[in-house]
Amino acid sequence: MITEDGYLQFCIWEHSDIVRDLYSRRCRREEPEMDCAAQAAELIAKIAKPGESILDVGCGSGYFYHSLAQRGLHLDYTGIDASPTLIEVGRSILPSFGLAPSKLRVLKIEDLAGSVDHVVCLNVLSNIDNFHRPLERLLHVAQKSIVLRESVDETNAGYGYVHDKYLNSDVNLRVHVNTYPLREFTAFIEANGFTVDVIEDQRTRGRVEQVIDFPHYWKFFSARRS
Repeated sequence: MITEDGYLQFCIWEHSDIVRDLYSRRCRREEPEMDCAAQAAELIAKIAKPGESILDVGCGSGYFYHSLAQRGLHLDYTGIDASPTLIEVGRSILPSFGLAPSKLRVLKIEDLAGSVDHVVCLNVLSNIDNFHRPLERLLHVAQKSIVLRESVDETNAGYGYVHDKYLNSDVNLRVHVNTYPLREFTAFIEANGFTVDVIEDQRTRGRVEQVIDFPHYWKFFSARRS
């Protein structure tokens, strides 16, 4: 028998009670602000103007909204994520902080079209099969700027498809853990009409970080349309 729920069956974000509970606490502001969210918000503050639109791609439950709000960045925020479970967390909690449920949408990157002023995408592209097609879609949508945080390194570039042992005990799923080549990554952004700055990740300061027991080489990219 053929069914149509394969994506959700194999989506790791639908199978982690730990992540769901953590994101719930972040939405309720019971957890400290993520270092990467703080750095991304500071980068956006240098670029965006009040009233402009921003799209948070792979938003989880939309808690990056707090990072913008607490800095007085009055932007038209929308968050998208492919996980219905995580989006529902944000829809149930963030309205009490001023974000309408309609501003959080269940949407895969490949289904994304349209335009916004600014795009932010943190820790997403390193955990899918490759960056080219999804990043191209984000660059097409971003009319003014895009801020990214990904595992990118010229020396340690490589692809992995590994077992994620931190998911719920009743599932056995794998996840992509990729580190993309720095020159290829930045050249791709530039080829799509952007000027890009590579910025040191303040959390790791150039050091490797183990995430689900695999090395990540985090860097920020702040790119403006030329």
